[in-house]
Amino acid sequence: MTTAPRPRRRRDTPPPRTGGGEAEVLRGFLDYLRDSLAAKVAGAQEPEVRAAGVPSGTNLLGLLNHLTSVERSLFAGERVDDWPATFHAAPEDGVAEVVARYREAVAEANGVLDTCADLGARLPRPHPEDTAPSARWALTHMIEETGRHAGHADILRELIDGSTGR
Repeated sequence: MTTAPRPRRRRDTPPPRTGGGEAEVLRGFLDYLRDSLAAKVAGAQEPEVRAAGVPSGTNLLGLLNHLTSVERSLFAGERVDDWPATFHAAPEDGVAEVVARYREAVAEANGVLDTCADLGARLPRPHPEDTAPSARWALTHMIEETGRHAGHADILRELIDGSTGR
């Protein structure tokens, strides 16, 4: 009698220990979620990483592609004309390219945040006519957005190959 291979279980990474300041806590939790999500996608294989796990068409690679757009829009002020399209990676973009692009967007966002001494201050914008959120609002929104999609990614990855954990 043969048994099915056991699903890969990673140890859960505990929440970050951060300094006591508001910016340190917010940035620590955001980076924790970012790293968890990137790792979840980085270990997935083609073509499953593009497979829709639910009727809406949501897939792992699309989630990370979308979050790349959100990071760049929120922190760098890049304009997005078609948000639904951000949930799909280009056919020529593989896992490594999408993960690298996400990590690059995160590094750029962190660079912007490094210049913000006051969380209540508005983020810089390349187009002065665009309304910018405060750094505090942007961090809070990005934590919510990344956390929500990290939960989606957890489920999609488990459906793909049984892998669980952060």
